[in-house]
Amino acid sequence: MSWLITLWAVFAGGFTWVAVFRLLKQDRAESKRARLKRRPHVLLLRPVDAPTPLELSNLDSPIDYSGQLSHVVLSPFRPRLQSANVRWLPSDPLTRNRKVGHLAYALATLTRARDTVVLCVDADVRVDGALVASLVDALQDGASLASAAPRPEVIDTLAGRCNRGLLVQSHHSFEALDVMSAGAKAICGKAIALSSTAAAELVLLADCIGEDLELSQVLFERGLPVTLASAPAHMPQASTGTLKPVVERFTRWMQVLRAHRPALFPSVPLFFAPTPLLMVLASISATPQVALALCFLVAARITLANRLDRRPGLRFEWLLAEVLLFACWFEALRVGRTVTWRGRRFSLVEGGRMVAAPSEGGA
Repeated sequence: MSWLITLWAVFAGGFTWVAVFRLLKQDRAESKRARLKRRPHVLLLRPVDAPTPLELSNLDSPIDYSGQLSHVVLSPFRPRLQSANVRWLPSDPLTRNRKVGHLAYALATLTRARDTVVLCVDADVRVDGALVASLVDALQDGASLASAAPRPEVIDTLAGRCNRGLLVQSHHSFEALDVMSAGAKAICGKAIALSSTAAAELVLLADCIGEDLELSQVLFERGLPVTLASAPAHMPQASTGTLKPVVERFTRWMQVLRAHRPALFPSVPLFFAPTPLLMVLASISATPQVALALCFLVAARITLANRLDRRPGLRFEWLLAEVLLFACWFEALRVGRTVTWRGRRFSLVEGGRMVAAPSEGGA
């Protein structure tokens, strides 16, 4: 038993050291890369149904992009926006994936020049000029689809620490996922840039949850490049946030992963979130080789966390994140293929397609 625990910890630690090496290699390549000067017209689409006060603040935030930018909020009701530079387009789609429905309506309705770059950014992201420019640069460098890694701000609550630990410090960081991807890229749809081909494929996914993963898969099968932008998507966090919505969101993400990439679903407890369980098993086994293997793993995870989150000091929120991720993975396994999203229940079929599920009280 102790040798099994040892091998698990060593393989998980090796997996992390590979990620660290690839990230450092990417840093060197990024520092040599020449940035493009041209700044085309950008159409920035912000789909939202019922914005919170924090999301309204994000939508009103000024964007220091050096080119021309058209900022359009897609919502069924006029949001209380203070900025004169933000336009509201009434949109109330009937699609199961309302975000894709909003975007499909905007792309069909809004006229734009041929060289206009289309960005789609969720309302919980605070857009800045660096984010816009990096997404534009990625498309100009030849990407068919570009996404930005979400980066929750630092906030001293349990929910905030778990959220940042998972999305910034752990293997579930989209920076780490990007360098470790085999096959289609694992992308986050919170901030994306769409080529005309990607936009045409996206509107076909109006009944699909996890449309970002499916779009990445479709483009990969067509041999089209999908890349990660150099700047992150900054996400302010509410100081009153609780852990429950965080658990619900990442449980849904695990269900999406299972629907789209079933072969990768078992890798979550094996490689992405094994440390808490290995710590428990190590305390039971209490052998020198297990202790050394666990130290090897923990050192690798701390190194990865400090590469991804470059604040001074050692970072440890990744351990909270692994507990959260393991719990969400187990919950996704327990509830199966029924997902509750935006107050509606769906059954997930192949490719993340959503089929209306009967209500819990129904026959």
